[in-house]
Amino acid sequence: MDFIDDWPWTNIFKKCEKMKSPMAVQNIISSSEKMQKVVSLCKRRGFIYPSSEVYGGLNSCYDYGPLGYELKNNLKQNWMNWMTREHESIEPLDTSILMHPKIWEASGHVANFTDPLVDCKTCKARFRADQLDTAACGQRPSKHPNECGGELTEPRLFNLMFKTFMGPVEEGSSVVYLRPETAQGIYVNFLNVMTTSRQKLPFGIAQIGKAFRNEITPGNFTFRTREFEQMEMQYFVKPGTDMESFEYWKERRMQWHYSIGLTKERLRYHQHSAKELAHYAKAAFDIQYEFPFGWQEIEGIHHRSDFDLKQHEQFSGKKLQVFDEASKSSFVPYIIETSVGCDRVLLTLLVDAYDEEASTGGGAEEEGPRVVLRFAPHLAPMKIAILPLMKKEGLPERADKIYQALKKRYRIYYDESGSIGKRYRRADEAGVPFALTVDMEPGSVTIRQRDSMKQDRVSETELESYFEKAFQL
Repeated sequence: MDFIDDWPWTNIFKKCEKMKSPMAVQNIISSSEKMQKVVSLCKRRGFIYPSSEVYGGLNSCYDYGPLGYELKNNLKQNWMNWMTREHESIEPLDTSILMHPKIWEASGHVANFTDPLVDCKTCKARFRADQLDTAACGQRPSKHPNECGGELTEPRLFNLMFKTFMGPVEEGSSVVYLRPETAQGIYVNFLNVMTTSRQKLPFGIAQIGKAFRNEITPGNFTFRTREFEQMEMQYFVKPGTDMESFEYWKERRMQWHYSIGLTKERLRYHQHSAKELAHYAKAAFDIQYEFPFGWQEIEGIHHRSDFDLKQHEQFSGKKLQVFDEASKSSFVPYIIETSVGCDRVLLTLLVDAYDEEASTGGGAEEEGPRVVLRFAPHLAPMKIAILPLMKKEGLPERADKIYQALKKRYRIYYDESGSIGKRYRRADEAGVPFALTVDMEPGSVTIRQRDSMKQDRVSETELESYFEKAFQL
């Protein structure tokens, strides 16, 4: 199964590599500062806001602003198109957040989806018992909870699912849960999708949706939150072909991360050891990214065997099997799962794209480093900045005409306030790949590339073809 060299999306990674500026060697920011600067930029430019901020905020909950919404939407569309258009055997699905509570009994979430917690009797803080070596004492942050002298309680288990009630009466029979993952909605719809879409094994189901986990120790900005969005694909295969499919998807998923422009050297596989493997899993790999706070998982590729479908067969009393014409027998398919956190990948994009370059002495309005987000062009929240050089001589009218022509196809960043140097800086901070300046020369404009800062003179009649070529990945 040759899944690298002949894969069309490999070309996207090559083009994203070409977009990287040779000026990157001038980077002046240390990794220890980077996270703080990214968080600050996110609020200042409208990528991510603290949720409910006017009321003091809600811990570990965030809102996506205008640029954040656009970036997230581009990311989700890219992932779903990659799954369902590049692979004809994968179908889309959107399942309910609230599902029958027995689903979570069958999946093991009711009984086993728990974290071991301990409380410090001295500082009254609460910690995960399996993460004491990385936690900080509430009163002495330089110490870990197990070395600060405080007495810890015995571990107790805490279920991470959010519980609510369906209907007017809050009683045991009306308990439902906010789903902690989207995969179970795919499993219980497996036969529905296979039948109505007329698919045959192997085939997959892709879904993007919200999930909720009552995390005790969320943190690192949007990396670990209580409300998040997952992009999951479950691939159903015949037993005996499962490991070939597992290796196939393991490699394909890494190639997708390259294609969205992430730095290759900051990505790696982490194979789950025997201790890390879930009891039902035959194999599992994480794709990890090197954040300023260390190597962390952004996607998991898991061989889930036939555990999930067999559990739902047992608890529902309905068969979830496929009939094989060749052997005239039925079997429960194996499942290869790819599960990526949308919010985590978005944070990865922001961290990976963030760059600072030393000032080149462009005047008082350009003092300080040039801050730039080097998003891959096809994911950038705003594609083109339109900047009339002055608010006179008919330049705003020309700029508006160009804006009206291009906005039908591209998200446009229009800015006519301040010096042209400051406006370039603002566009760079927003990650806009191209800045179009309307100046005094009639019939043509200047287009500045964000990363190389190279400038092209382009006829106004050729703008659509210029950008069509520029964004054709």
